[in-house]
Amino acid sequence: MRLYLSSFRVGDHPDRLLGLLPGGPGRIAVIADAMDAAREDVRRAGVAREVDALAALGFRPQELDLREFFDRPHAEVERALAPFRAVWVRGGNAFVLRHAMARSGADGVLSARLREDSLVYAGYSAGPCVLAPSLRGLELCDGPQQVTEVWGAEPLWDGLGVLAHAFVPHVDSPGHPETELCAEVAAHYRSTGVPHRTLRDGQVLLVDGDGVYLLG
Repeated sequence: MRLYLSSFRVGDHPDRLLGLLPGGPGRIAVIADAMDAAREDVRRAGVAREVDALAALGFRPQELDLREFFDRPHAEVERALAPFRAVWVRGGNAFVLRHAMARSGADGVLSARLREDSLVYAGYSAGPCVLAPSLRGLELCDGPQQVTEVWGAEPLWDGLGVLAHAFVPHVDSPGHPETELCAEVAAHYRSTGVPHRTLRDGQVLLVDGDGVYLLG
């Protein structure tokens, strides 16, 4: 399994992301559905920022909008992901992202590709957060009600279970607007005994096979 999980954007170790991809960076799918509750112009600008940052690293980024696969056979999103050796899952609302992954079938496809080690999963903030066993606790910083407001559906509380612990970004990150809320999430996990890792902006949690490294 290969994961590059950043607190914020690419983080301070892009060389380690490139190191997970023998043969060069190549194509990467940009999944921005954590922003599905945002205004469409704001969402487009967010996608463009990710595309530009990844292109600067030598990737050939292309957005994969999970909304296009809602309520369709899961084989369709599987085919769409097949050409990519990596995905970049950007931040936003973790509950909105989780809804999009489930409704499109991308959650099962990504989990399977990670188990067979045919894909690098990279991203930041909400992107890593949905890999936890559960999203409970994240309601302290992300609004689960946005799923109902946008899609008329109940939010999902289970994560993909790729990680054995919760992921808490932006902790001790002055200047990030959510640093105090994320500190509350971490405090909640400590008080309730939920296994978790906290990262400050710039740091990256790297998984490469059996190796797990906190960078920064």
